[in-house]
Amino acid sequence: MISQALLIIGASIFGMLGFVHLIYTFFTDKFNAHNPDVTEAMKSTSPNITKETTVWRAWIGFNASHSLGAIFFAAIYIPLAFSHIEFIVNNSWFAVLPSIVGLSYLLLAKNYWFKIPFFGILFSTISFIGAFVLINR
Repeated sequence: MISQALLIIGASIFGMLGFVHLIYTFFTDKFNAHNPDVTEAMKSTSPNITKETTVWRAWIGFNASHSLGAIFFAAIYIPLAFSHIEFIVNNSWFAVLPSIVGLSYLLLAKNYWFKIPFFGILFSTISFIGAFVLINR
């Protein structure tokens, strides 16, 4: 079933992007500012909402939770599409949700991120929309 393959491909891209992002967050300096003074300022400044953390720690936490969201999404949809495709086919919400998530992330990527995640999410979203169209024809 082509729609099944498209869902698996789209979710796999999301999971891979999330996993790479998580690795970059904790094991590289890729999210450090080019200007080391900015990174140091982030490490020594608290956001207005609380003094219990720093901007840097919040930055790492936001990046990690963002990664986990993409990984979790893939962890739900890959096995669901593999083993229970009829559930997705027979449930409009579970059929359309990947497209909604993909379009939401695509808007974020377009407005706030850079080319690599944008094109990965674009390909993933096209896969999700293609699966949805095939499921509903």
